[in-house]
Amino acid sequence: MDELPETILQFGSGRFLRGFADLFIHHGNSAGQAIGRVVVLQSTGTGRAEGLNDSHGKYPVLVRGFADGKIIDSVERCGSISRALTVGCHWAELLDVARSPHLHTILSNTTEAGYACGEAENPLEGVPSSFPGKLFAVLRARWMAGLPGVTVIPCELIEGNAAILREIVCKLAVHWDVACEGYLREDCVWLHTLVDRIVTMPPRDHAVSEHPMAVAAEPFSFWALEDHPRSQFKLDHPAITRTTDVLPYFLRKVRILNAAHTALVIKAVPQGYQFVREAMADPGLECWLRDLLDSEVVPTIADRVEGATLFAKQTIERFKNPFADHKFADIALHHAEKIRVRLIPTALEYRTKFGAPAPLLSKLLDEAGVDVPRQ
Repeated sequence: MDELPETILQFGSGRFLRGFADLFIHHGNSAGQAIGRVVVLQSTGTGRAEGLNDSHGKYPVLVRGFADGKIIDSVERCGSISRALTVGCHWAELLDVARSPHLHTILSNTTEAGYACGEAENPLEGVPSSFPGKLFAVLRARWMAGLPGVTVIPCELIEGNAAILREIVCKLAVHWDVACEGYLREDCVWLHTLVDRIVTMPPRDHAVSEHPMAVAAEPFSFWALEDHPRSQFKLDHPAITRTTDVLPYFLRKVRILNAAHTALVIKAVPQGYQFVREAMADPGLECWLRDLLDSEVVPTIADRVEGATLFAKQTIERFKNPFADHKFADIALHHAEKIRVRLIPTALEYRTKFGAPAPLLSKLLDEAGVDVPRQ
């Protein structure tokens, strides 16, 4: 595997991609798919890059949770990362990666705020401060070298992430070097995505925690990836679903998994529960949540998304993870807005579709003191 070329540039050195895309690429390489190796860029600080380089890009992934009716508790080894760079020390080296004939894919994982780009920023002078500015500089360097476009895969949890990021980068091109705008729009392929996996730090009392780059992940993993005939990212993996439209998978996640979290805040917190796994250990609450999902939520959206029934079952399993300390206090942040986005649309659509209020959901919203508006 170490002899494979560096084909992927990754903006982001955090836990999520190390326990998600980087691990899946390792799986593909191990299976003989020859996807290539990953060059990681750390934008702030140097600690993670140093840790990755000191361990030659190899680290353990602790996979723990509840899946298919049984406890999963195993350790995998990831070795897809070749090296890590930092913005402050390796900008010129990063541009060399951009100009490599082997490079075909760029991955990213930042926050929604990470898409912000100051209008005064000049990405042609020095090191750009924003993520879009850095990405523009990398793609422009490749264009100037006369090399083919790459496949850009943003893994941020932003609906329409690829189109939003593309327009931000192209706006920079219009302002600073309009000649490369066509290359960005037409030669590069921008793929919409939805990523779904909980990746955390491993517990301190577990042996893998001795490794500075170790991460812990739940067994569940899902990556909805827009299908495109010119995509150069050819990884074949059980977690990846290629689709012409990623948006239904956002709908499925928000209306089932996210809605279930918010519903439990209303139902379980008054009973004194602090963690999701504690509430799911209560047979009555588990049965109630199953009924809510199976009889009211899933039937409302099943004709618009694939696998809604299975995803609801997997949601229950994920909530029962005995190793996860998911606090209701964290889920309850911005609670009113989450009710508006995650629960009320289902209540409205159920009433329209079936001609009567959703019994469990209507009672739940009443307990929360929320009036469901008439359409």
